[in-house]
Amino acid sequence: MTTRTIFELISTLTLALCASAQEPLIITFNPPGAGTAPGQGTTGCCEINSQGALSGYYADSNNVTHSFLRSPDGRITTFDAPGAGSQNVPGYFLTLAFPIMTGQGSYASSINRAGAIAGFYFDSQNVAHGFLRDPDGKFTTFDAPKKYAGTGLGQGTFAGNINDSGVIAGYTVDANGVDRGFIRDASGDIQIFNAPGAGNGSGQGTVLGEATCLNDLGEIVAWSFDSDNVAHGVAGFPGGVLNTFDAPGAGTGEPGPNGNQGTYAWSINISGTVTAGFVDDNNVFHGYVRNSFGQITTFDVSGAGTCSVCGTLPEDINDAGQIVGYYIDANVVNHGFQRDAAGQIAKFDVPAAGTCSGCGTLAYANNGAGTIAGLYFDQNGAVHAFLLLFGLP
Repeated sequence: MTTRTIFELISTLTLALCASAQEPLIITFNPPGAGTAPGQGTTGCCEINSQGALSGYYADSNNVTHSFLRSPDGRITTFDAPGAGSQNVPGYFLTLAFPIMTGQGSYASSINRAGAIAGFYFDSQNVAHGFLRDPDGKFTTFDAPKKYAGTGLGQGTFAGNINDSGVIAGYTVDANGVDRGFIRDASGDIQIFNAPGAGNGSGQGTVLGEATCLNDLGEIVAWSFDSDNVAHGVAGFPGGVLNTFDAPGAGTGEPGPNGNQGTYAWSINISGTVTAGFVDDNNVFHGYVRNSFGQITTFDVSGAGTCSVCGTLPEDINDAGQIVGYYIDANVVNHGFQRDAAGQIAKFDVPAAGTCSGCGTLAYANNGAGTIAGLYFDQNGAVHAFLLLFGLP
């Protein structure tokens, strides 16, 4: 374990904003040891808790992944879960719920108010296992029952969310490549669940994403792939009622460059409001917000492209109803955005973000104070983390 205070670059955000007492500021950072080659760096950032602490992960120069905790005062602690592999494996693991990943190592995916962190790790055999890191640094590793968690390449237990009660949620991949959701309560008991209508073939089933798919009431959001490989949103309580839904305009065709067509769901706030993206028949991403009554409003950020790898991708919704995410323009450059509860959208870019295809700014998380966290690709394709302080108007 390494703890150190890093130098942080603080720069004013270049936006056409009204003057205020506290203008938005961006802090950019990388944990010590982060690689600098294309695809390396702070590849997973971040969830931010109500105290301003961040959890995430980074790829080193050997494409091995390590986890980090950034405290509100800027101190960074790096760590690896016990049993995490440290080999440079050929290629990349690209799982359904965690789109920016490298290979073996530790993936810190979610942090709660107390500072407990949940995540998963790939061992030396490239199998995934869940972990819980207590605020004092103590680890607990765990696996779903063997019937549901396979032991082959890219199979196992993927823990991605922890709430303030210590409940952990994620998904499993079995020996046949079928996905199922799980809930692990604070005592360690694991419950497996599957959405109505989920397929039973390889790559089908129910998937929970990273960091914000579980609220403090125990309600989850997920998505399922049916027997035709079409995605559908899922919301509700495991062990209770799980509802599936589709955004208006969601496609039902064959998978394209943006993945399977259909509706995804990967963020839920305390009121049960859900946000995510859906893929239309032309393989373009669009955003939506679904309220607790099931009413869905779709939206696109102005400037989002309409090519088959373009569109609008909301990532997180806080308890005030503010949504953050990113959009991909016609040149396949990423840009950050925030959408407030009234539907007003502000756009932003990290000044150091590259402008090449695949480069740019990706906002992934926001807390109740309006702080935004995410990552950006520089002109060389390396990945860095950022914090946007004081919020957007």
